[in-house]
Amino acid sequence: MKCNSTLTVLLPERKLQIETAQVSLIGDRDDNQDRVGIFKSEHAALLVVMDGMGGHSDGSRAAETALKSIGEAFTRLTQPLFDPLGFLHMSLSRAHDEVVTLGSEQSVDSRPRATAALCLVQEGNAYCAHIGDSRVYHLRHHAILQRTRDHSHVELLLREGKITEAEIQGHPMRNFVECCLGGDPAVPEMTISGRKILQAGDILMLCSDGIWCNLKDEDVSGFAREQSNLQTALEALGKRATMASSPYSDNTSAVSLRWLNN
Repeated sequence: MKCNSTLTVLLPERKLQIETAQVSLIGDRDDNQDRVGIFKSEHAALLVVMDGMGGHSDGSRAAETALKSIGEAFTRLTQPLFDPLGFLHMSLSRAHDEVVTLGSEQSVDSRPRATAALCLVQEGNAYCAHIGDSRVYHLRHHAILQRTRDHSHVELLLREGKITEAEIQGHPMRNFVECCLGGDPAVPEMTISGRKILQAGDILMLCSDGIWCNLKDEDVSGFAREQSNLQTALEALGKRATMASSPYSDNTSAVSLRWLNN
């Protein structure tokens, strides 16, 4: 009897070759309600930005709780993750539940809340998610390849053609978000992107509204043009954003990753 067999060889996952950076500035506020995090293993990296919502009590606790929840969820799993999009949805939903619990004894209007932006990078791909007006930018050759669209009133007006992109910065309702982590128990609207294939030199930048509210798109897209070091470039971008709205600058935070694999 002749037996035919096929030998399957599993190639080892390539280790990440990345450069990362983070910055979080208090601006002209009394406290910093933003939180940022970068969680890395040999085969995956997770970038997180949380913006505790001003005007709500314990915004910093909401951002801290959500960041911790998502970071722990990532580190418990084997990387690269089997279901990247499922992870983003489930980790954000779990973080929302934990932030809701923080404010369970408070009135609805005063419960802790936060906006969120996440980006998972593995196997040459990026998977992003956001809630509210914290953003994810995908930059290539010092240009904005893609950016997330805010869950905000002005973004709705933009989609309906009632305002232009240039009018967003000065609009009186630019800080009014339609959804966030915390508050009502129902899981908020979230946008989860499909797979984005990365090329060598691509930069991912996640930020709170303290960055994008006070800068033009060309400021964001070219922030690393004059600096080879990503940390130095991101710090300069953060300082530029706070100076642009001084003496009324908001908390200003961002994390960034440069993809170096070929």
